[in-house]
Amino acid sequence: MRFPLRWMPVICGLLISLVVLAQAAGAASDNPPSAQERADRSSLPGLPHLPVAPLTSRAADQVADGAYHTCAVSANGGVSCWGNNDRGQLGDNTLTSRLAPVEVIGLSSGVLAVAAGYMHTCALMESGGVKCWGFNRFGQLGNGEMFGRRKPVDVVGLQSGVIAIAAGGYHTCALTTGKGVKCWGYNQFGQLGDGTHKDSSLPVDVARLSSGVFAIGAGSWHTCSLSGIGEARCWGANASGQLGDGTQEDRRTPVKVVGLDGPQSSMAAGSLHTCALSASGAVQCWGANDSGQLGDGTRLDHLEPVSVSGLGTGASGLAAGEYHTCARLAAGDLRCWGDNHSGQLGDASFEDRLAPVAVVGLSEEVLVVTAGAAHTCSLMESKALLCWGNNAYGQVGRGIALNRPEPVEVHSLSGDLEGLAAGLAHSCALSTSRGAWCWGANPYGQIGDGTKTIRLEPVDVVGLSSGIQYLTAGGTHTCALNELGGVSCWGNNWSGQLGDGTLTDRTSPVVVENLASRVIALTAGVSHTCALTDQGGLLCWGHNWSGQLGDGTDQNRPLPVAVIGLSDGVRAVTAGGYHTCALLESSGVMCWGGNSAGQLGDGSTTDRYLPVAVVGLSGNVRAVSAGAFHTCALLESGDLQCWGENTFGQLGDGTTLDRLKPVGVVGLWAKARGLAAGSAHTCALTRRGGIKCWGDNSYGQLGDGSFDSSILPVNVVGLTSGVRDLAAGYAHTCVLPGEGGMRCWGHNSHGQLGDGSASLYPFPVGVLGFEGRDQVWLPLIQH
Repeated sequence: MRFPLRWMPVICGLLISLVVLAQAAGAASDNPPSAQERADRSSLPGLPHLPVAPLTSRAADQVADGAYHTCAVSANGGVSCWGNNDRGQLGDNTLTSRLAPVEVIGLSSGVLAVAAGYMHTCALMESGGVKCWGFNRFGQLGNGEMFGRRKPVDVVGLQSGVIAIAAGGYHTCALTTGKGVKCWGYNQFGQLGDGTHKDSSLPVDVARLSSGVFAIGAGSWHTCSLSGIGEARCWGANASGQLGDGTQEDRRTPVKVVGLDGPQSSMAAGSLHTCALSASGAVQCWGANDSGQLGDGTRLDHLEPVSVSGLGTGASGLAAGEYHTCARLAAGDLRCWGDNHSGQLGDASFEDRLAPVAVVGLSEEVLVVTAGAAHTCSLMESKALLCWGNNAYGQVGRGIALNRPEPVEVHSLSGDLEGLAAGLAHSCALSTSRGAWCWGANPYGQIGDGTKTIRLEPVDVVGLSSGIQYLTAGGTHTCALNELGGVSCWGNNWSGQLGDGTLTDRTSPVVVENLASRVIALTAGVSHTCALTDQGGLLCWGHNWSGQLGDGTDQNRPLPVAVIGLSDGVRAVTAGGYHTCALLESSGVMCWGGNSAGQLGDGSTTDRYLPVAVVGLSGNVRAVSAGAFHTCALLESGDLQCWGENTFGQLGDGTTLDRLKPVGVVGLWAKARGLAAGSAHTCALTRRGGIKCWGDNSYGQLGDGSFDSSILPVNVVGLTSGVRDLAAGYAHTCVLPGEGGMRCWGHNSHGQLGDGSASLYPFPVGVLGFEGRDQVWLPLIQH
């Protein structure tokens, strides 16, 4: 990234020493393990599983865990996923892993259930059709091809007529309305059940299961079904006895599980083991037991079912992970057993358990439980979603990639926002309840939570839970306007930008002196702040070495001072790096302060300690926004004009020439109704609600999926309509989409995107806790 010499004051004044978090990463092998490898625990990858409900329940509004990713269906039938995404299994058309939920493209409604495999995912639609996405080397997406998809594709021949789905390691199965079973994908061990070892990219019929089946489940390399009389049958890999037929022979067609006590109501298939829940509530397991996943108090493998110790007949639901198992008890409690190296048993330890132990911290009833390779999730009575265990890829859905040995709540995807603000390396949002949230860099307390701790996800600003009207973020400080017209600020105060009469940094809000009322608008520059009063006058405070306070001096001011000549007649105000501009009632614009690149628009490069008129504006101005060394105006016509520094094309005129007077933005192709200028990039909100950006893109702040700067406007990925508002920080951008929530993109080394990571994103990602509106997690009821 190139820095002009005039940027040195910004760079030197704003460099802050922060710890940059590294997101856990890893690439999965393209090939499944061999027969020898699957018998060797250390070489076997994770197991997906899907406990499928009987047909007496509506398979909707549920959660499914893959090996290292998780997906959930919301109450309105939309699907969101999070965790590992190296094969596109999250369905957001990227290969970027996510520490927080992202919406699957094209599946915002109409989904009944999801099934998550090792590196692929499938959805059952209300129409009875099936769509899949992710890894596809063995045809597990069922679309007749064998190359991966980053967003959903239809399973050929299954556009209707399906009532349940299950995903194994690299294969998928469907239960049809005729109560028959079809499978597709990897078939080395016979897990498709068609009597062959041939992989299939299209659904094939499971032999002797054309009718009478009411539930299915898939393990890594084997599949099981339950018939209408509660009889269990399994097929596929059997090296550890996971088919339960008393042998260790792989089976290419279904065989009966022997030794089960009475009719069974549901099953859960692990990597090398299987468990069944009887109609009476008893649990029996069989297969590999090296981690105690059979729950019989030993580590001995069993080729036929054995009873789980201590459960009796009190179970009402099952889930099997790679090497662990969990059971929901009739009372709503949860017990788990087996491998616990990642904390997947949820007992606040990392010790394997050979018999069931209680999951800690569950203060309400568990409605359903689901398990991935080494993580577990439960849907609670309150509709909260809790997860624990392995979090290397964010599959637990909470904060940084650390394993969790006890349940934590996946950030709710509910909630709406009213406003947003973006600083140098932090962001803030205003909730509908008029409370303030902030996240990102925090060395000076600019987050306002009473600490100087970096925050990768939103936290409450101390004392501002309600009554806030507007937020603005400077370089390393933040200010809020309350509903009474008073102003409070927090964060860096080296030049008096907090306005409390001191030069002391504040980690929580302090009141700006003499501004307890009368203020109707706020703006914050790198190190100065300005307020617009109800009389149309301007007051500014803080850094003033370039004259950006407009009081005719270059002296810093720790208390508000009046901008000379602008005691009335001002409609709006915007603060740039070291300059300030005002939009007048007459629709003209005046600017003052630093002018090294012509950002004041008066035709010169001379700093101004008093306001001067911007010359050459070709129409009435509706809004104005100032960047570090450039300024842009939105005209009543919907056109945009910009002036000042243009090193990265931030003026949008198709060149990289600085402009001392306004020039038109070209190539916008749509009238604008809003704009925001970052340090060296600019974004426009079109009248249709789309977002276009231009200028510097070193950190992906243009949101077009690349890191290439652009001298002309480019479309932000996925934001072509419906956006309500936008804000631009130093090198990141945030918007409020029409459906609710908040999305950000660009620079993220200090967590300013709020997605729980510190990774750059050249396209929008959801802010934790603000991902969407009016979405409530509901359970998949099992009987």
